[in-house]
Amino acid sequence: MQSLFDDIDIMNRITARDQQAFKALYQEYGKAVYSLAYQMLQNSTLAEEVAQDTFVKVWQSKSHWDPKKGKLKNWLLTITQFTAIDRLRHERRQPMLHPDSIEEMAEEIPAYASETLWRDGTVLRLLVQQLPEEQSTLIALAFFRGMSHGDIAEVTHIPLGTVKTRLRTGLQRLRELWLESVHQTSKSS
Repeated sequence: MQSLFDDIDIMNRITARDQQAFKALYQEYGKAVYSLAYQMLQNSTLAEEVAQDTFVKVWQSKSHWDPKKGKLKNWLLTITQFTAIDRLRHERRQPMLHPDSIEEMAEEIPAYASETLWRDGTVLRLLVQQLPEEQSTLIALAFFRGMSHGDIAEVTHIPLGTVKTRLRTGLQRLRELWLESVHQTSKSS
């Protein structure tokens, strides 16, 4: 745990755009920030985005910490809390495009078909290839390369909201293709 003096030094270095200090800040407090975001949002993707937004706000100096008013960690957690609340408000305004959970989808797939299709990932890759390129590319980045929505937006230069919409739409269509494939497999068995 860092002392108050170290926190002051790190924040002064961040203000001077020292990337190593920013990295040290993230390493020291990243887990706490993510944990609070996850506790509030109950969604790992949204929690990652809120944690990232929190640290971006610190880097961009949109908020300034005053050591006389409290500990750096508490200040970061306050920024996290307000950022998570804003995200909750935003998410509640968005229509649910795909209300079915993965568990509900799994119930629709007979166990033998699911096992057969998942054993060989080629079936899934073939189904992804049937999607429009704008969706299949993003799905490949998210699921086959493990990139976050924010990373995809940065790499592809596509706005984050567009990335999320295309992924959601692509996953809906992939689900339909998957179910069609499962039903065809179960008919031929």
